[in-house]
Amino acid sequence: MSTPSSVVSDPAYIRARAMETLFERLEHLCEGAIAIDRSGRVVYVNEKYVTAIGLSHESEALGRPIEEVIPNSLMRRVVETGEPIILDIMELGGQQLVVTRMPIEDEKGNVIGAIGFVLYDRLEGLKPLLARVTQLENDLRLARRQLSNARAARFTFADFVGKTSGIVQAKELAGRAARQNVTVLLTGETGTGKEMLAQAIHNASSRAEKPFVSVNVAAIPDTLIESEFFGTAPGAYTGADRKGREGKFRVADGGTLFLDEIGEMPLQLQAKLLRVLQEREIEPLGSDKISKVDVRVVAATNVDLRKRVSDGAFRPDLYYRLNVLSIDLPPLRDCLDDLPEISARLLEDISATGDYVSAKITPSALSALARYDWPGNVRELRNVLERALILSDSGRLTSDDFTRILPVGTDARPASTLRAAGIVVPYAEAEAEFEKHTLEQALAASNGQISEAAKMLRISRATFYKKLAKFGLAAGPAAV
Repeated sequence: MSTPSSVVSDPAYIRARAMETLFERLEHLCEGAIAIDRSGRVVYVNEKYVTAIGLSHESEALGRPIEEVIPNSLMRRVVETGEPIILDIMELGGQQLVVTRMPIEDEKGNVIGAIGFVLYDRLEGLKPLLARVTQLENDLRLARRQLSNARAARFTFADFVGKTSGIVQAKELAGRAARQNVTVLLTGETGTGKEMLAQAIHNASSRAEKPFVSVNVAAIPDTLIESEFFGTAPGAYTGADRKGREGKFRVADGGTLFLDEIGEMPLQLQAKLLRVLQEREIEPLGSDKISKVDVRVVAATNVDLRKRVSDGAFRPDLYYRLNVLSIDLPPLRDCLDDLPEISARLLEDISATGDYVSAKITPSALSALARYDWPGNVRELRNVLERALILSDSGRLTSDDFTRILPVGTDARPASTLRAAGIVVPYAEAEAEFEKHTLEQALAASNGQISEAAKMLRISRATFYKKLAKFGLAAGPAAV
């Protein structure tokens, strides 16, 4: 049955059919579609998108807040502002998608929801251009911020590269943290990039224009740590500044305070930190005046805080208060598939700080790097790459450039090599070889710093020196 000509010529009918046809065509052609209501809860998702977001059935998404289904979604912003986001790049599960988001209005023009379409999910040809544009945007944003703020964070999520599951999960959790105002606890071995991720969280949050203040708790003498955190009143004690001193909490007001090596904080200060986290107020040393502060705390540790709690060295109530959202950063040895991308990003950063022309890393060099255990993780990798560049005449790094740098040449797993060859050595000899190799790794990871190397191995400096002498190892000029 055909539609009467009078209806066909009705502008309202044509407009209604055009909108319906547009939706049907978009849904058919796109790689996914999802819609939310006024409160931000999912009311519709098509089959293609169900698969893309890792669900087995659409019922698993319906009724849930959009951020629980798509962590980085901007759909709620469209509902709140009523403005469409015509074209955007969204990252989902380590993949970049071209998306469009539009508000849904009722007959009176009131926004009652939003709908989003994934227009394209294959960006292979555009990846170099997109990466360059993204980097330029980040560089420009950070440059502007650093010009106006001496305490600006430098890194963003774009700097925290990698696609292995541990890195993807850490970035997803960090993205959630950036959208909230929660306290975050970053855990992981030394050199895994905890401060970089803390800066990325800050830069992706609503506090991005405010200060980012970093404090290494272990580096502050116990006698000064309270004044360092909470400040001092004028003339609070002999030798104190007559004008008083602002503490780190006051300096970071409105922004983010990064507390590295939080596990080393003295017990007497832990109670005061807990109070600040709970009450959002500080009392400078020597003062009876309490003032409010608005600071998000991101803490980091490379030790097992739960063990320190059970040992009585860390307050359980502070641990629970810090551990609102815990993010574990994987060691580099578990992310070796990401070595090419991580190395390229590090070389780019190194080249920007020195006179290195066209720094490149070859497959043979990456193969040599992949055979090393990296006890110092990304920090150690950066040191090794920079050292190789300094010693290189061409800037084109090969396996030979790392043979003289890595502690045991390019093969840093002698024990596994022996086992593979079917050779059995006496236990005492194998134990001595392992001990020597561990000392060499710690020295390399700490760039020859004895104090840092001993700390990594959790032994005293005196014991470390004795073991160096035992194996005839040189501490090097940087060992202090």
